[in-house]
Amino acid sequence: MISATATKSEAILAIVDRLSHKLARIKFEPPVDIVYNPLQYARAPYAEYLEKFANGNKEAVLLGMNPGPWGMVQNGIPFGEVKLAKEWLGLSAPIRKPKLEHPKRPVL
Repeated sequence: MISATATKSEAILAIVDRLSHKLARIKFEPPVDIVYNPLQYARAPYAEYLEKFANGNKEAVLLGMNPGPWGMVQNGIPFGEVKLAKEWLGLSAPIRKPKLEHPKRPVL
């Protein structure tokens, strides 16, 4: 249940948390070994992103993810190339490491 006094970013984050935890229960068969869920290990920068950019009124919203190894997987920010997320968007929340990492696609 989302509080009536929740900000837009808090309401979005509550929905994202619920869906992220449901998605984490999905089990994959080989050859899939490792599945990244940046909305868990990079939740802090995602919450910071929502707080900074999701509370005002919007005319349009782009919805999607860049789950590739150099985008959202690195920082939890949709379409979030690392340097732009840090420097242009000014996001600085810490990013944890996922429980399992592919050696060729580490979270840096």
